[in-house]
This record gives sequence, structure tokens and C-alpha cells, in this order.
Amino acid sequence: MRPQTFLRLPQLVRFLLLGGLAAAINWLVRFPLSLAMPFPAAVFVAYLIGMSAGFTLYRAYVFPNSPRPIAMQAALFLIVNAVGAVVVMTVSVSLLDHILPLLGWWLLPEAVAHGTGIAVGAAVNFVGHKYLSFRVHPSRAGNLT
Repeated sequence: MRPQTFLRLPQLVRFLLLGGLAAAINWLVRFPLSLAMPFPAAVFVAYLIGMSAGFTLYRAYVFPNSPRPIAMQAALFLIVNAVGAVVVMTVSVSLLDHILPLLGWWLLPEAVAHGTGIAVGAAVNFVGHKYLSFRVHPSRAGNLT
């Protein structure tokens, strides 16, 4: 799909598609990282890698008209993602250590816990990025959706 065609998709669709790509990167790199470090550390490092991909993709294709300077976008992106990281970590570890064992879940518990954490974190991140990181003045918002 050409970039111009992709930019015609609704903003939420672009966010979900590219966020899905960033989340897939996050989720997939956690597996080899888990071979070298404990699960919580692997989740955190994977999150940082996915976050780097996400910033680049979101800035270019989801929120391209933000008038904020790139340094401010990056700073706010990091703040929003720091909150998102806490959400991802809390959900992932809570599921792995408490909820899944309580439910008797045994099938790929780390993958399920981490994937669920990423999904919950994505919702938090969309709201934060739309209204903080890449906020567009309402007069320019009609060009984005």
C-alpha cells in the first residue's frame, strides 16, 4: 500500500495497524530476550524496542500533522509510553504470577500474559498520543481523520 493511500485510512485504523506492527515487534523480540534475562527485564527491553518503532511509525503515518517540535513530541511520547510501560508490566506480571495460575492456565503463560499486557497498554497509549504527544489544534484536526 502506498503511503498516500495509507494516510487516507481513518486515524484509529492507522494507529491499530502500525501499533499492531510495533506491538508485534515488542512481543516477538521478548522471546529471545527471555533467553538472556528474567521475564520482567525482557518485557521492559522488548517494550523499549517496540516503543522506538512506534514513535517513528506514529509520527510519520498516524499523527503526521502535529505542529509540535520533534523534541516535544519525543518527550511527551516517552512520558505516555512510561505510563504505558507501567500498565504493560503490571498487567503482564499480574497475569503471569497471580491470575493465570489462579485460573489454572498452563498454555504459553508468558506469551499470553505479555500479549494481554501489550493490548491493554495500547489503549492507554492511543489516548495519550492523540491528546498529548502528537496533539493537533482542533482547526487542523479535520485533515487527519
